[in-house]
Formats: sequence, C-alpha cells, structure tokens
Amino acid sequence: MRWLVLLLALSACAAPRPSPYEPASESRRNTARAQELSSRAADLLYDSPEEAESLLREALTEDIFFGPAHNNLGVLYLTQDKLYEAANEFEWARRVMPGHPDPRMNLALTLEKAGKWDEAIQTYKTALEVYPGHIPTEQALARILVRHAPESPDLPALLDRIRLRGETPAWRQWARNPSTRHLSADVITDRQAP
Repeated sequence: MRWLVLLLALSACAAPRPSPYEPASESRRNTARAQELSSRAADLLYDSPEEAESLLREALTEDIFFGPAHNNLGVLYLTQDKLYEAANEFEWARRVMPGHPDPRMNLALTLEKAGKWDEAIQTYKTALEVYPGHIPTEQALARILVRHAPESPDLPALLDRIRLRGETPAWRQWARNPSTRHLSADVITDRQAP
C-alpha cells in the first residue's frame, strides 16, 4: 500500500505542467472577458492609472493575444514615461494586430519621446503603409518632420492633407501656419532649383 501511495505521489510530481510561456489554447483564451476588462481600463487610463493597469493585466491573463489590451497598457506606460515597457507592449500589439496602425503609431510616439527621431519617422511611415491616409499618423509624422527633417520630400504633401483633413481645426490651422508653410516651400524651391 505504501508503494502505491509513493508511486502515485511521484507520478503526480512528474506530470507535465503547462509552461507560463506556452501559448494558451483557443479553449483557454477568454477574449470576450479580455475585451470587457480592456474597455473598462480604457475609461480609467488617465483618471485611475493603477486600476487601469490592474484591469489590463487581468485582461491579458484572460487572453495574452488580445492586442487592444497590450496597446492600452503601452499607452498607460507611455503616459508614465516608462518608455521601455511601453515599447514592449506596442511591439506585442503590433504583432497581434497586424493591420492596425495604432500600435505602430504609438511605438513611433515612444521612439520620438526617447529622442530616436529617425526610428520614429520610419515607424510612422510603417504605420502609414499598414493604413494609408490614417490622419493621426500623418499629423504625427508631419510634426516630427517639421522639427527634425524639414527637408523631407514627404512634408509638403502631408501638410496639404492635414490642411484639408486634419482631425481638428487646430491641426488644420497648424498645417496652414506661415512658418510651417514657409519651411515646406523652401524645400520645394530648393529641390526645383537648377
């Protein structure tokens, strides 16, 4: 009898346990619950960041592949200047939301905040490849180009689109700003000069 108890105890210890890094099977993922938690957290991102982070972590426990939770957690980290953590979450979101521009745009904002201008510009352009004409990304790209690459051949067309389709009157006015327009006009004149 003792041997049987010992044998059962040893076999229980040797039973394979799921690794925490093992992808959850479809049956173990609760996407609906993750979506619910992520939506609740989105409403709390700025007013109650601790509660929002807790809800987002719970959402990712329910479904590690739920991209909006990764994206929202990245936004939370970005607002807290936790740039490495934010970039990591945006990378996750980018992988699980391949056709959505937001994770790429948010990653570019993170790179911009870190002072990595060239990488940020390239990441904004990647977001526009995924979703051409995404006006928030065009606005962000134009803003960084005006500041750090005013000679970019992309800038005049971006400013024209923002002038016409900017998200707010303030963005449309910014694109009409004489000093901004002057910058883009110099770029065109220099390129067309013999």
